[in-house]
Amino acid sequence: MRPGDLLRQLDRRLLPPLARGLARLGQGPVRMRVLTTAALLSSVAVLVTAVWAADRAQPGGDTTVGEVTRVGVIEGESIPGYVESSRTELKALVATPPDEPGGKTYALVTLAAYLAPDRLTPILGDVSVSEVLGRVPRPQTQTELVRIPAMRIPADVVAGMRRVAERKDREAADYRARAAELPPDADQELRRLYDSGAQVALDEATAYGSGCSCVYAAIVRATPAVLDRVAARPGVRAVDAAPEVRRLDRAVFTPPLPEQRDVVRPPADGGLPTPPGGSTTAPGSGASGTPAPNPSLDPTPRPSTPPTAPVSVSPPTSGPATTPPTPPVEPSTPDPPAPPAASTVPTVADDVLVEPTEIVVVEAR
Repeated sequence: MRPGDLLRQLDRRLLPPLARGLARLGQGPVRMRVLTTAALLSSVAVLVTAVWAADRAQPGGDTTVGEVTRVGVIEGESIPGYVESSRTELKALVATPPDEPGGKTYALVTLAAYLAPDRLTPILGDVSVSEVLGRVPRPQTQTELVRIPAMRIPADVVAGMRRVAERKDREAADYRARAAELPPDADQELRRLYDSGAQVALDEATAYGSGCSCVYAAIVRATPAVLDRVAARPGVRAVDAAPEVRRLDRAVFTPPLPEQRDVVRPPADGGLPTPPGGSTTAPGSGASGTPAPNPSLDPTPRPSTPPTAPVSVSPPTSGPATTPPTPPVEPSTPDPPAPPAASTVPTVADDVLVEPTEIVVVEAR
């Protein structure tokens, strides 16, 4: 109830009895002390009620602003150690359930192999799924890590893969168009990057359009007891319970890829040249080969803008921007893609050292 409505109700309840009391006092000797006391008590009651109503009407602040929670592994981390620690933490959580409505918690389910949508049902069919993570497992090629909102298994996964396939078709066409626009004397390495990007995007479009075995992880919400049963199912590598996660748009999930067995490292890419000083990174992924730390849960990570000159090559910039991942996401107009390389070829400005200039001041005589 708003403060104004509450004060109006207070007037309707208090004023008639006060008026009748004053009328009776007016018929006899009127005592100023009685009238003053009544007026003061009424004023205090109105003031206290207004302050109480205004305090209740004030919305509580969001204490999670600026907080980002990371769930999963980082580059260089031991994967067997991560699996073992996830198992230990889940057992402890089963013994002491979290203090949440219904006792449910978010968790990152990592699969032992890439699975097709229909093979997810025996593993995730009886739990609440928010989204799945996928990648086309192309040998010696860095393919994009995509995140697909999927509340219904496998229907939402199939529909999400089709949307990704359509986007990849557009990326491949854009790569080919950019390659065709290059002048005859253009840098041949840049041309090869565009051709490679077009081929990778076309392969991804074909794979996702056919409902490929590309899903390697999922974000779910369930009670610790249910999560413990999921962890024991065939095909599940680890269940990383995350009771500290309150909002999915302020959490980053980085599961290990199925082919990563010992430590987390960037996936190799034999089709792209290695820039000076390091290896390339998969488009749309972080240094560990997992999605870049972004609290906004896009169904497809958003890389940077493609190059327009041969001095710098950046990863593609296509992918729908979304709201938090639990509800369905409306994709925005994709930006043009770029060659599948996450590292930047050094420009002239990166390598040139400028010697300090000595300034001599001559005083006029």
